[in-house]
Amino acid sequence: MTKTVLITGGSRGIGRATARLLGALGWSVGVNYANNRAAAEATAAEVERAGGHALPIAGDVASETDVIALFDTLQQAYGRIDALVNNAGIVAPSSQLADMDLARLKRMFDVNVLGAYLCAREAARRMSTARGGAGGVIVNVSSAAARLGSPNEYVDYAGSKGAVDTLTLGLAKELGPQGVRVNAVRPGLIDTEIHASGGKPERAAQLGAATPLGRPGSADEVAQSIVWLLSDAASYVTGALLDVAGGR
Repeated sequence: MTKTVLITGGSRGIGRATARLLGALGWSVGVNYANNRAAAEATAAEVERAGGHALPIAGDVASETDVIALFDTLQQAYGRIDALVNNAGIVAPSSQLADMDLARLKRMFDVNVLGAYLCAREAARRMSTARGGAGGVIVNVSSAAARLGSPNEYVDYAGSKGAVDTLTLGLAKELGPQGVRVNAVRPGLIDTEIHASGGKPERAAQLGAATPLGRPGSADEVAQSIVWLLSDAASYVTGALLDVAGGR
């Protein structure tokens, strides 16, 4: 029986790479996107070419109404939800905290923290064996920034990912007895579009050269780790924070 996964922020970068790999395993993938429907449709087409099924689903993870609708739409389409890749997130231009305005801080935490918690909550409600579900897996996408702090760049982003780490640790203990594993990956300098949205499209290449492995990582390398955590090969792994950061 094919498994069904919701990938938030699935239209680009790590989300897109994960969707493509799961498609090759025959999974049904809900490709969530906020605004770029064309990118989500392109991702869905890649999933189907790889051998899976895919459904683009619009929604802002910072909106409770949208999050509930995401899960409802996917469940109605495929009859079940087995996994969540809690990937949607944003970054803003480099800045010191003293220069950040309230609007930036609020949007950062609304998307990266509240959004992650809302999606994890809905997954728990639908997958927990204590609530009538069949169990499942949640993989949160955090960041190495959670332990590095990102001074003079993104201390707000780093703090939001610290909250994702704490969510992972607590929820793994909460949901373990209810048949749901919860883990996180913490990517480092990965060559994706998120750096351009922060105003530094070459950031990963420039800083990646200083890592112990001497290069930035790829979205596919992170996606491989996510797919492993989703798989039965990781059946005794929960509450783990897996760094995919080239030794940084």
